[in-house]
Amino acid sequence: MRRGVRIGVDVGRARVGVARCDPDGLLATPIETLARDEGTVRAVLAHASELDAIEVVVGLPLSLSGADTPSTADARELAGELAAASELPVRLVDERLSTVTAYRQLQAGGRRAKGSRSVVDQVAAVIILQNALDSERMADRPPGSLVPRTKDPERGL
Repeated sequence: MRRGVRIGVDVGRARVGVARCDPDGLLATPIETLARDEGTVRAVLAHASELDAIEVVVGLPLSLSGADTPSTADARELAGELAAASELPVRLVDERLSTVTAYRQLQAGGRRAKGSRSVVDQVAAVIILQNALDSERMADRPPGSLVPRTKDPERGL
């Protein structure tokens, strides 16, 4: 298991949940929910910089059969923007049912779904990151797939 903080990201059309793990990669915890706008990439990377993260893990929403969903392209796009704007590795990991699981966990804890939308995004980011950490620990290799870094003329890459 590689040592270092990782940032977990749950991509939504309106909001983006952000989580982190401890330097030993044992436990994921929530950071915040961001509004999805032109500052999202900058805000995620600011968290990564502040925490001296070694990578960013972005959830890839796939259908139960493994096919793309309407949200898949959206997650890939944000992951590509993160990769282009940073030197950090960005990985896409399967996040099937993470939001459903997040809602169930909140309901089990006595929270109503209607008032918990922003918290759900953070919990989903925690689930995505924790699953990636557990996967790496079991397989002894980084989880998911690495997002290629594309050229960004504004950054000189």
